[in-house]
Amino acid sequence: MKKVKATALTGIALALATLSTQSEAQSSVTLYGIIDGGVTYVSNAGGSHQVKFDDGVSYGNRWGVKGTEDLGGGLKAIFTLESGFHVGNGQLTNGGSLFGRQAYVGLQSDWGTLTFGNQIDMTQEMVYTYNVSAWASGYAINQGDFDRMNGDHLQNAVKFMSNTYGGFQFGGMYSFSNTPGQFHTGSAWSVGAQYQNGAFSMGTAYTQLNNPSGIYAFDPYAMIGARTFFGRPTVSVDPASGAITDLYANTAFPVDKQGAFGVGASYVMGPVTLMGDFTYTQIKAFGQSEHMQVAEGGADWQITPAASLIGGYQYTHFDGHHWNMLSAGFHYLLSKSTDVYISGDWLKASQGVDAVIGYSFTPSSTTTQADVRIGMRHSF
Repeated sequence: MKKVKATALTGIALALATLSTQSEAQSSVTLYGIIDGGVTYVSNAGGSHQVKFDDGVSYGNRWGVKGTEDLGGGLKAIFTLESGFHVGNGQLTNGGSLFGRQAYVGLQSDWGTLTFGNQIDMTQEMVYTYNVSAWASGYAINQGDFDRMNGDHLQNAVKFMSNTYGGFQFGGMYSFSNTPGQFHTGSAWSVGAQYQNGAFSMGTAYTQLNNPSGIYAFDPYAMIGARTFFGRPTVSVDPASGAITDLYANTAFPVDKQGAFGVGASYVMGPVTLMGDFTYTQIKAFGQSEHMQVAEGGADWQITPAASLIGGYQYTHFDGHHWNMLSAGFHYLLSKSTDVYISGDWLKASQGVDAVIGYSFTPSSTTTQADVRIGMRHSF
């Protein structure tokens, strides 16, 4: 704990020093952030209902520093340092890393942007915004986030994002394993493209992780509530009490490859935006392959400049099981920077699966789970 605090203080000091230095050089530097907090009711979490304080749901809590320096000739140096945290207890997210959300430096030109560091992948860049269920309710990510539609990043990455040409933009990145003698194991790569023309927009991406680990390691029961995964049990059940023990809560399920393809689109019709997406994810382990397909659609209705209503339906199929989920949310802006909201989800899984919404709660003791949340979000 002391080591984490010391690291955090050092990082903050460096960030503030950067602010001072860059300001003197008259470069553009911005301090920004999002704070989200509220109360959530869960119908069934491990056999009992639950009422809890939760945060970072509508948007992940973060604070960051970003800036640019004009190098002349249309070339700019850029940087971003972004930290995630829990407002409920002040602890860091993203595995306890100080700048675990983003940390990169790079160059920007008339052709595009080349950056180096911990950065969001192309699934988030190109497809994430079409995930209507997640906009309706921050809990409603696709099952287990197997398809990386929750807004994920890749570490130790080199990334290129083109500028937009005629409404078209593309990009790619490679994440190094940084393990001696293991160039492939632990590496990852991601490519994607997006097109926008007036009211219509569309994006697609593919992201592959080789031997995912750390914050992207697999805990199948906690992620999707499945009691078997690749034919292997994920839980043990006490025959006397019926108590469930998650077999991969502390030691990750060994996955060789996770490859996620996604495509999404939206269309604006006055105050209503229709959107939807489809993802296809291949997971390899023990010489076998399993595939998850997710399809969803819904709409965002801007009732007034201050009020919006969002709703979506999501269907998932994986390993002979299926999930149906409905999500809805109402947001009301108190100002340009502050809104209050209420959201809810209902999930129904097939027999043999303990329903769990968005990898967010303890799995239900039945095939259904529901939540209702009241929250507040402020950005700066």
